[in-house]
Order: sequence, then structure tokens, then C-alpha cells
Amino acid sequence: MSSIRKGLLQTVFSGAYMKRWNDKLRPAELYEVDKQAHKMIIAWLLLQENTRGMGLDERRVLGDRIVEWGIFDYLFRLVITDIKPPVYYRIKENPEHHRQLVEWVQSELEPVLSPLGADFWMRFVAYFDPERKHELADEILAAAHFYASSWEFKLIEGLNAFDDELDEIRDSFNEQQDSFQSLKGFHEIMTPKEHALGKLANLCGQLRFQKRWSQMPRIPETSVMGHMFLVACYSYFFSVVQDACPARRQNNFFCGLFHDLPEMLTRDIISPVKKSVKELDTLIKAYEDEELERRVFQPLRDEGYTYIADRLGYFLGTSTGSEFHDCIERNGCVEKVSFDELQAFYNDNSFNPKDGEMLKVCDELAAYIEAYTAVRNGISINELNLAMWRLRDKYRKKSIGKIHIGALMSDFD
Repeated sequence: MSSIRKGLLQTVFSGAYMKRWNDKLRPAELYEVDKQAHKMIIAWLLLQENTRGMGLDERRVLGDRIVEWGIFDYLFRLVITDIKPPVYYRIKENPEHHRQLVEWVQSELEPVLSPLGADFWMRFVAYFDPERKHELADEILAAAHFYASSWEFKLIEGLNAFDDELDEIRDSFNEQQDSFQSLKGFHEIMTPKEHALGKLANLCGQLRFQKRWSQMPRIPETSVMGHMFLVACYSYFFSVVQDACPARRQNNFFCGLFHDLPEMLTRDIISPVKKSVKELDTLIKAYEDEELERRVFQPLRDEGYTYIADRLGYFLGTSTGSEFHDCIERNGCVEKVSFDELQAFYNDNSFNPKDGEMLKVCDELAAYIEAYTAVRNGISINELNLAMWRLRDKYRKKSIGKIHIGALMSDFD
């Protein structure tokens, strides 16, 4: 029987500490968890573009691989954090050295991942099998990784003119970019001034700079972008434990990944502020909807990406009024359902089910871990302690499906 443990949640969160380009001069700190969020957003856009004309089953299999393999890559990266990419690529060139490295990483991660069940663990092991054939999912993930890394490089390039590695890094990016030109949508994503896909990809990247908890000191200072990735991973792991069907698992991951997308238009506004003025929350939601339509959905539709706008709308709950509503699609219409109905009657790919209540749990669980970690790191201010107390009190007796949220939170002493 699979389960969620504290160690898994904290391992995923640890990417919030992991600095990128830390041997270069940077205009702002760049963190691994933010980069992974950006990468998976790009992977989703490329998935949409490269599955046009595919059957639903083929699309679903490809989507499942992109989500899980993206998570596997991230977990692997967390363990080899101190190995610079050029060194890692040299290790990969030697099959025996790479095999030893993979086995060591797997031994480090097995205690963390094994509670998710034998099937999940075996998929993790199989992903790193050197005999595994290269697939479209690998190419999409590699292109998404390239985009997120090159986006960062453009930020730091002008500040590091003195660096003798700069020309070599730039040449490497140029060479890699040429290798992805055959992927549908890649050119459009790389040209934000000319295409709506590229504009959306660039806008999403700006969520890296929006800090959570509005001016409140914390260590680490998670961004909105990083928080979205945490929620996406937690939602996926919760889905695995709930024995969710493949479509539901994917929807839950991507819904978590995009759930705070409107904050690139309004900034992160903490709940006490939203609730401090009567109807302020409603006004903010109305403004977010208007700006999403103007700056995201309409430009996508104008360039023929209506299906992408519609999928984003489904993730963000535009038909039901909230991303935190459980829903299904039936006969071309979105219907609200309860979690119990979703679990008992609609846990099937044909309904394209999406969890809302469970997403809210994962969203607040990520917020709890952000506050908990800051307090454990010595930032013990009243607001953080009060937030932790409120969340623990809210979920003290709360279960969702097979997971007791109160018991899980109680593992955090």
C-alpha cells in the first residue's frame, strides 16, 4: 500500500535551497525548484503542440511519461547537486562511471520514494536504464530543460562579460538550440516578441521573481514559481496514493503547476490581506480573470492556439469559478463533482477528471512546509507561527481519500 511521508515532501522542497549558476554573477538568485517549474511549463506547451493528431491514448501515455520523467530528473538532480553540468556530462560518457553514479543516487532516494509503492519505484529505476530507447518524451524534456536554462543564461550573460567561460557556454547553447528545431512549437516558444507561445513562456518565467508571503522574512524565500512546482509534485504524489487514473494524475500535476498563474498579473497577495476588506477577494478574482483573458487567453486564440487556452482554462477553473473545484468533462461540458464522487464514479480517463479539493490541500501543505522550514531555520516571527497553527488546526482531523492530512502534518515536530 502506497503512502505519503514527511521525507518525500521535504526532499522535493529542498530544491528551494539549491542555487543555480552559483559561480557566476547574478542579478537575482536562481533556484533549482524555479527552474524545474519553468521547464515543466515549457514541456506542457511542447506536449500540446507535438500531440496534435495523436489518439487520446497515445497522448496520455506521452503526457504521463513527461510528468513522471520530469519529476525523476528533478529528484536525481537534487542528489547530485554539487556536480557541475559539464562534469556530469563527462561522467555520462563513461558507461561504467555513470552506472555507479545512478546506483548511488537510487540508493539515496529509495527510502524516500519506496512508500509510494513498488510500481512507482520500478518506474523510477527503469527510467535510468542505459538500454532504454530514446523517445519523444525525452526530446521534449530536453528542449524544455534547454529553454529554462538558456532563459537564465540570458539574465546573467551581460553581467559576466569578464568570465572566460562565457563564450563556451554561449556556443553550447547555440548548438543545442539547433538540435531542437524539428520539435513543433519550439521556434515559437523561443521567439516571444513574435509568437503568443513564446510570450506566455516568458511571462511565466517572471513568476521566478515574485516572492511568496509578501515582505515576510523567510529562509528560504520561495517564489511563486517554485511554489507552483511544489504543489504540482505534491498533487501528483497524492494522486498516485489515491490510485488516480492517468488522465487525473496528469491534470492534477499541471493544475498544480499553473494554479497561481494569475499572480503574474496581480502579484502574490496573502489571504489576510484579501480578507481584510469586504469583497476584496472577489474584486481581485475578477481582475485576474480579465487580465488572463486579455494577456494570455485572447493572444493564444488569435494565433490559433484555442485548444491551449481551453486546457489552461480547465486547469484554472474558469468554467466553475475556481481551480479548487473537483470537476470532470462529459459530453463537451465541464461539471462540478465532489471528491467522493470523483473517487467512486469518475476516476476514469474518459471523464478527464481533475481534483480541486486535493489541490487545495497540497497548496496549503506547501505553504505549511514553507512556514515550518523558515521557523526551523530561525525566522520565528508571529505571522509564520500563526500560519502554521491555523493550518494544523484546520487539518487536525482532516482526511482526503486514503491520506490523513492531520497525521501527515503532525510528522513535522
